[in-house]
Amino acid sequence: MSTSVLIAGFQHETNTFAPTLADWSAFTCGACFPPLRRGAEVLAANRDSQLPVSGFIARATALGWQLSASVWAGANPSAQVTEEAFERISAMLLDDIDAGLATGRLDAVYLDLHGAAVCTHVDDPEGELLRRVRTRIGPDRPLVASLDLHANVSDLMLAAADALIAYRAYPHVDMAEAGGRAADALARRLTAGQREPMSSRRVPFLIPLSTQCTLFEPARGVYAELARLEAQHGVLLNFATGFPAADVACCGPRVWAHGADAQAAVDALSTRIAGERARWRAALPDADAAIAQALALLMTAAPDAPDAVAIDRPSTADDGRTDDGRPDGPVVIADTQDNPGAGGDSNTTGLLHALLRAGAGQQHPDRVALGLLCDPQAAAAAHAAGPGAVLDIAIGQSIRDWAGRDSEPPVPGPWTVRAVHAGDIVLKGPMSMGGEARLGLCARLEREGIQVVVSTGKTQMLDRELYRALGIVPETMALLVNKSSVHFRADFAPIARAILVAKATGPMPADPGDLPWTRLDPAIATRP
Repeated sequence: MSTSVLIAGFQHETNTFAPTLADWSAFTCGACFPPLRRGAEVLAANRDSQLPVSGFIARATALGWQLSASVWAGANPSAQVTEEAFERISAMLLDDIDAGLATGRLDAVYLDLHGAAVCTHVDDPEGELLRRVRTRIGPDRPLVASLDLHANVSDLMLAAADALIAYRAYPHVDMAEAGGRAADALARRLTAGQREPMSSRRVPFLIPLSTQCTLFEPARGVYAELARLEAQHGVLLNFATGFPAADVACCGPRVWAHGADAQAAVDALSTRIAGERARWRAALPDADAAIAQALALLMTAAPDAPDAVAIDRPSTADDGRTDDGRPDGPVVIADTQDNPGAGGDSNTTGLLHALLRAGAGQQHPDRVALGLLCDPQAAAAAHAAGPGAVLDIAIGQSIRDWAGRDSEPPVPGPWTVRAVHAGDIVLKGPMSMGGEARLGLCARLEREGIQVVVSTGKTQMLDRELYRALGIVPETMALLVNKSSVHFRADFAPIARAILVAKATGPMPADPGDLPWTRLDPAIATRP
């Protein structure tokens, strides 16, 4: 008789220092996540996506399992998830589990989780959700989940699930692969007939987002070692680098494994990670220094600056639309502290002011661009006026960060409307191939040779199509400023001559040691 598996998903990465909560509407609108879906819609929409649930569906189908779906809900990273949103999603899942149990058609449960959510009423919602599901299905039915590489894995999560399987790549080009490995973990659990031994160890320091990138050392070598140890010990071995902006006790990196030799594998990998401690540190330039460095790089035939971040260009990162890296390509700067993929609102102007102060657009007319700047009022004004119009408006916002510092003010006009766009944008990069960005009204504004893509919705600049939709061809540009931390590398590294990461005031700290922690486990250092 075929195994019956219920699948569901809840995805949110919470920055407790960010300004904007994730309410119910954040999950129903989607933005760069699919909007909330129920039942058969979950299965139909994820037959060929890049999400973990898609990889699980594909592998489960190959194994001949009978799948049913409950709810899949994801929202852009932000501050805490509201109680209403979490409880409504939880109730949908638990009701569907009760229905499956009542009909006798529920042998196992798979959850597509992030692992770094925080709610206004629950510090560990994924642990709570797994606990609730375990209470419903009992101790013997298998329960597995996939997790983001940035998960803050709690004791409760590990206790409630039979297996937790984390991504191994940042940028997350392996989300579907992780879902497939979660299906294999479930198959292993079904074959064993009981839960395998589990061992875990917390890494005693927080890791900055920029150094978690698996294209470079030390993360690249650590994950290679993880794969070797997993095979050597015959276990399911995982390392979540953690999301270092969630002020809760379980915040931080963790290593864990499922299998008879779990302890040995965990000990070996933890020793490797701790031995690299100094290499996890990040020292980044401020906005003006990063722009100056970028302009200097554009004056040279090839990047050769001591502080430049080296670019790794594995063939798997190239989607075939351009050559694999170019010495004459753009310099790309990451505006990491306003990354909407880590809780920022994508609206600060520190790097835009720095571009104007340096005269970047005058040195490289119409070959300097910044995106995405979330400014619904500017986008609406541009659409109302139309291409060619000149707007006497200020764009962006000043925000107050965790230290009480105000970011730079909005940038006044005149701004010339160069292009407008309305409707979804189909993504083509390796992280989001086939997905859609639902950003509402968008426009390309220009001042002093600098192009700014403004949007109504927010998402990080992780795909070249977000520029192309507004008439900017990234490969032909001199300088691109992307509001992102690492994910942009998947689609932009193949065309870039150099990549820099800058610190301009914003709600996502490049250095977690800068944050005013109050609830972090005192055993965890805020810096490597």
